[in-house]
Amino acid sequence: MQKLNLKINPEIQKLAALISKKFNKAEVFLVGGAVRDLLLTEKSKDYDLLVRGVPGKNLGKFLKTLGSVNLVGKNVGVYKFKPKKTKLGREIDIALPRTEYSVHHSGAYKDFKIKTNWHLNISEDLSRRDFTVNALAWNIENGELSDPYGGLDDLKKKVIRAVGKPEKRFSEDYSRMLRALRFSCQLNFQIEKKTWQTIKKLNRSINKKFGKDFIVPRETIAKEILKSFHYNPTKALELLDNSGLLKELMPELLKMKGCPQPDNWHAEGDVWQHTLLTLKILASKKFVARFPRSLSINVIMAALFHDLGKPFTIKTPEKHGTDRIRFNEHDLIGAKIFLETCQRLKLTSYKDEKIDCDCQNVFWLIRNHMIGVNKKSVNQMKNTTLEKYFFSDKPGNELLQLMYADVSATVPQNGRPAYSNFNLLNRRLQKLSGSTPIKPKNLARPLLTGKEIMKIAKIKPGPKVGEIISLLREEQLKGKITSKKGAEIFVKKISHDKKY
Repeated sequence: MQKLNLKINPEIQKLAALISKKFNKAEVFLVGGAVRDLLLTEKSKDYDLLVRGVPGKNLGKFLKTLGSVNLVGKNVGVYKFKPKKTKLGREIDIALPRTEYSVHHSGAYKDFKIKTNWHLNISEDLSRRDFTVNALAWNIENGELSDPYGGLDDLKKKVIRAVGKPEKRFSEDYSRMLRALRFSCQLNFQIEKKTWQTIKKLNRSINKKFGKDFIVPRETIAKEILKSFHYNPTKALELLDNSGLLKELMPELLKMKGCPQPDNWHAEGDVWQHTLLTLKILASKKFVARFPRSLSINVIMAALFHDLGKPFTIKTPEKHGTDRIRFNEHDLIGAKIFLETCQRLKLTSYKDEKIDCDCQNVFWLIRNHMIGVNKKSVNQMKNTTLEKYFFSDKPGNELLQLMYADVSATVPQNGRPAYSNFNLLNRRLQKLSGSTPIKPKNLARPLLTGKEIMKIAKIKPGPKVGEIISLLREEQLKGKITSKKGAEIFVKKISHDKKY
């Protein structure tokens, strides 16, 4: 065994020492992803422990003297432990060594039979893990690394490899196929050849059912898909496509392949190539420099689906007699298809501190990504319209990000994307907000309320009130009316002129 000096949280170090002191035959290991992350980056936010050499009842009883304890299932053998006065952000998982095997070989994790054994050798416990880079255990007391399946070597080679026979690992839990893709995106590792071939062989199993229920819950699929796109949008799409899992889970996206676009505007290729380039732009230095705040999963999913409506709406001169290739209302159709996909795969079900897919917001982003498509539309857009799209409760800054990525991936024949309309729109928004990124709170508050307008104009609630509010707000945003007195004069005049 190799000895390593890993820097771990002092609270974890202290907890391991207390367990070892209380039980002289105890061995306390840091296991799984925590070891992997510490070896790669010397940082980990999750600390999962495994304790062998101590009966479960004795361990649970002792942990209760140190903090709060919850046992996850009698046979699972995992304690959710939170020390007294801890600064750790989450509970610590403390497990007993265990074996697992599939009862029906259905590919569902809930099909597993679990048996804890506090005498079990650490190598046997690690044999049930999914990938070699996760099948690592570090003895906190003596610093020895247990690595029976070559995980350390695969970390150095940057390889995702199934523990043992890939087909057996995946047939135990088909969601591991998506986990392999996610780790490849997260760690920027390659998937080992046999592991990859097995994923391609078993890809259709991701939609298997046991009775009326999917073997792999859609919530689990949502988690892995969203994480993959969060870590590396372009690679996520390519891996899903090349593995065959995209065809099983989001087949509608494949219709973008071979869907032509006007050559004068889209020399980059078909809709699929344009979408790949749009995703690539989101991770570019140029994009990060312009939008330094972290990229949301909503923008990524909107970029993925923003032109999906094109193959469903395409009209060509040859088939339809149009003057050129057209995609009328592709923004609306694409938004609707995304919403159907979101509901089918339950994309809103997974949330963490960095990933929170709001499907209604994504729908809105896709639906409106074309609003600044030409100079005329940008010049004619009212200030109140700009306020509606970019300074209301809608994600205006995210819409700007999507529009920028789309423009950057629209490559005309000269090879230089045309930013003039986007820059014109951005200048108007910055003028209104006085800042970049644009901030809704920077806009001046309305000078009069609806009730005040009705009193001044001597009118009852109805469409006329909304019309005056809009007209007044437009004048205020133009800077022509700056005081409440001026607003009152404007309302009196407009109500007199229009004979309200």
